[in-house]
Amino acid sequence: MFSGVSEINLDVKGRMAMPTRYRERLVDCCAGKLFVTIDPIDKCLTLHTQPEWDLVQEKIVALPSYSQSGRLLRRTVLGHATEVDMDGNGRLLLSAPLRDFAEIGKRVVLLGQGNKFEIWAEHKWLETRDAYMGSSAENTTLLGELNDLSL
Repeated sequence: MFSGVSEINLDVKGRMAMPTRYRERLVDCCAGKLFVTIDPIDKCLTLHTQPEWDLVQEKIVALPSYSQSGRLLRRTVLGHATEVDMDGNGRLLLSAPLRDFAEIGKRVVLLGQGNKFEIWAEHKWLETRDAYMGSSAENTTLLGELNDLSL
């Protein structure tokens, strides 16, 4: 399971170094073979281990091909999926089209989401996080749902 927030600088080639605390787990679970794609809801990327990606892909492929939402998910999530291998220095190459979609420049935020990671342009993450934490109707709804969750 992956958790935590990491701020990372991309190098000039568009590579990001995975934080050291995740590297051994990624090598153990999938030999550093990962998949990155666009998030169908937010302006960020998602990063999956090979085993987790296989489950995601299986679920999306099983959706009816004539369904508008099924086609949308196949086109966005599967259509933009890129296999990336973590190199010996723990780096991953984020392709230019994926970086462009997520408005990623030099600074990114890697956000652990349990079974996957989200990769955000730092400025987009800060805007999104601040909006979540603000006094909006969405925040009130979220707080109401958390009343039933025992942490």
